[in-house]
Amino acid sequence: MKLSYIYIMTNTYRTTFYVGVTASLNKRVIEHQNELGSEFTKKYNLKDLIYFEEFSDINQAIAREKQIKNWKKDWKLNLIKVINPNLETLIL
Repeated sequence: MKLSYIYIMTNTYRTTFYVGVTASLNKRVIEHQNELGSEFTKKYNLKDLIYFEEFSDINQAIAREKQIKNWKKDWKLNLIKVINPNLETLIL
């Protein structure tokens, strides 16, 4: 079974968030950290992974990504704090 992931990247100050979807979380995080990710993450220096969810179906992951992208910032923070209350950078 091929897994898919939604993930949230942020900057050092935890002020800006990027929600993405990928089939290879580790590879994608490394791309963002090396400024090979999206232009948005490069522009705002979003290099810290602070949240992710795992899916067995890519379509579910895409739907979840779209859902979270439409959320207010406070909603995203509340979601993240459920599993990462101190907004620490996650190590894969």
